[in-house]
Amino acid sequence: MNQIANPHDKFFKEMLSQPEAARIFLRDYLPSAVSAELDLTNLQPVKDSFIDDALQEHFADLVFEVALRNRGRAYVCILFEHKSYIDSLAALQVLRYMVHGWGYSLRQHARLWPVIPVIIYHGVARWTLPQNFQAMFDLPASLQPYVPEFHYILSDLSAYSDEEIKRTAELGVGLLLLKHIFRPDLRARLPEVLALWYTMRQQEHALGYLEAILRYAISAGQSITVEDIRTSLADMVVEGDALMGTIAQEWLKEGREQGLQQGLQQGLQQGLQQGMQKGEVFGLRRGLLDGIELALELRFGVEGLRMLPEIIKIEDVGVLKAVHEGIRTVTRPEELRQIYQADSA
Repeated sequence: MNQIANPHDKFFKEMLSQPEAARIFLRDYLPSAVSAELDLTNLQPVKDSFIDDALQEHFADLVFEVALRNRGRAYVCILFEHKSYIDSLAALQVLRYMVHGWGYSLRQHARLWPVIPVIIYHGVARWTLPQNFQAMFDLPASLQPYVPEFHYILSDLSAYSDEEIKRTAELGVGLLLLKHIFRPDLRARLPEVLALWYTMRQQEHALGYLEAILRYAISAGQSITVEDIRTSLADMVVEGDALMGTIAQEWLKEGREQGLQQGLQQGLQQGLQQGMQKGEVFGLRRGLLDGIELALELRFGVEGLRMLPEIIKIEDVGVLKAVHEGIRTVTRPEELRQIYQADSA
């Protein structure tokens, strides 16, 4: 499987790759009528990806097999759409994923198993798109039978309070961080996230999870610094806790911040390349927009993402290419705005 360059996808996958966290999510965040049909006591991850390289750029590719109560087997697919703006093609992307899932079930089991698509969204604005596929079309009733119809399950984290998200540490730590990653209050929320992690610190995978939390916060969070991490860790350490003392010291090592900044630059480069690769599959303009979105997020955080509504309106591929290349060299979002305003004039 190709490495997922986007930090949101990577963190999401690390969070939900633990079956217990996935089980809690399916129990607490799916519609009750759906979760009641699933035997969550025997949730099994599907290790082999059944999607192509293009789709792996859109989804974290987390797939779990779960039994239906008294009705055989099914796939539950956990799909993650990390875009910070509303993506009008999300339902189409999900449909492609489902088709690949059905092909996989035919190859492996010689029968069709249902695929339940779930999108977890944590962007700044509320998700307002309809969750059914036919809503993408403006059709008379006579033509509707010739267009597939399905619904995906949407979990918009902005619709949940922090207290609701924090019900279970195993899942709540990651969801709380995802919810606030684009928000200006992330620095104030970071001690709360780490305190919730502290309650599960004795679990086998807890240290790896903490590393993922810290790296995600500093690479994708708005204005989060190594000093913020150090302060939050220091506040969490209690007397006699040798483990946490060691972790705090590790994050004080000289050069850690420089290493993280190098990682951000590598992520920016990968994001720009990823956008061009997407252009070959979804059209050049679409690929450029996806690459620009990721690069803006990595380079400037929320301030950069606020430019997306303006950039999305640009139809000229040449101008988008100039913006795409300009992200490498500009130091402020306003400098990038000057590029596309000048080219559009």
